[in-house]
Amino acid sequence: MRSPLSAFLYLCARFYTIMKKFLTLLLGLVTAVTVFAAQPLVTDSTLVVSLLTCSPGSQVYELYGHTGLRVRSTQQHTDYVYNYGVFDFNAPHFVWRFVLGETDYMVAPIPYPWFYEEYQYRGSSITEQVLNLKPYEAECLVNALRRNCQRENRVYRYNFLTNNCTTKVRDIIEENIDGAVVYPIRTKTGSFRTVLHEFTEGHPWARESNDLLLGAAMDTAITQRDAQFSPIYLMQDAAGAMIALRGTYRPLVSETNILLKENEAAAKAYADENPSFPVSPLAVSIIGILAAIALALWERKRGSIWWPADIVLMSLQGLGGIVVTILVCWSAHPGVASNWQIIVLNPLPLIALPFVVMYDRRHTSCAYHYATAAALLLFLLTAPLMRQHYSFIIYPIAFVMLTRAVSHLNIYRKRQ
Repeated sequence: MRSPLSAFLYLCARFYTIMKKFLTLLLGLVTAVTVFAAQPLVTDSTLVVSLLTCSPGSQVYELYGHTGLRVRSTQQHTDYVYNYGVFDFNAPHFVWRFVLGETDYMVAPIPYPWFYEEYQYRGSSITEQVLNLKPYEAECLVNALRRNCQRENRVYRYNFLTNNCTTKVRDIIEENIDGAVVYPIRTKTGSFRTVLHEFTEGHPWARESNDLLLGAAMDTAITQRDAQFSPIYLMQDAAGAMIALRGTYRPLVSETNILLKENEAAAKAYADENPSFPVSPLAVSIIGILAAIALALWERKRGSIWWPADIVLMSLQGLGGIVVTILVCWSAHPGVASNWQIIVLNPLPLIALPFVVMYDRRHTSCAYHYATAAALLLFLLTAPLMRQHYSFIIYPIAFVMLTRAVSHLNIYRKRQ
């Protein structure tokens, strides 16, 4: 019969043995879990991910092209394009929120045949760049896309230059590959405005509208990465990009395919469905300048101001000024707060209009015309010195309104 002490020592030994085995097993399990977690979990080795770039269309929102991520799976028999350019135009206050730079876009998977048919209808091309991804990288990327498409994640704050459908695609690719993407160096990048001008060539109203609303910040030099807000620029950079990892390099793109060629006939038919304004900005400017000069000569001959012209012109100037002022003062859009064209386009004409008409009817001068003439003359003289590319049409607007102010001052001076 064992003594109580020997029984106690025996139990302690057994406990020690059991605990040692348990801790060894636990340590082995933790090690196995850690090693397993460090390895990529590949559930579909047939995934193929491609960068899709669509050529520009004829509509204003299509002029810069489009980017999407195509995901194909032979195992699952699926073929989708993840599109970060989805928005709901019927959303509450969409236009107002867009002006303020508070537009929300969404990402959504679209069946590839639907995506293809849309651009086939527009007559645009689709270029596919198959990404040179390892199976686990493709799986990580697709899982990230799926998480983005979940209800709580699918909406994002859109920004045309820094967070758009192209930069979102670039960023999610870079975040889910093993290594860093190194892009070939471009010798010339220019500014945001020069990039925009490339794609508004042949669309004068789109170009002048951009230049009218965008300020001096758009004319500063940008980096190569900044320029990748453009789908075409990202496609060009991706073509020569390399994935760098611990001294090794592999191409980002394994092959390039033209899935759809441009169709001029289809593009023309599509453009004809939504025709642009038939008169060019240059023609409108010439007509406006000649009309202002003719009106001033006629008023000088008759010896009085035709005040209905002031109502029309100052109303248009003031309404345009409201848009520019909202962008300068309250919009989150980049590059609009530094717009010196606000000197010409601002809401002050709407405030002064009742007083101008009242003084016109009394055939007396108004202090507003002195201030306007001085401001517009100063603007026209200093415009070449400013570090901002002004819209072409701002000069005819300034000239017309300066002509009106001078006409008022000249006629009323003679009367006095």
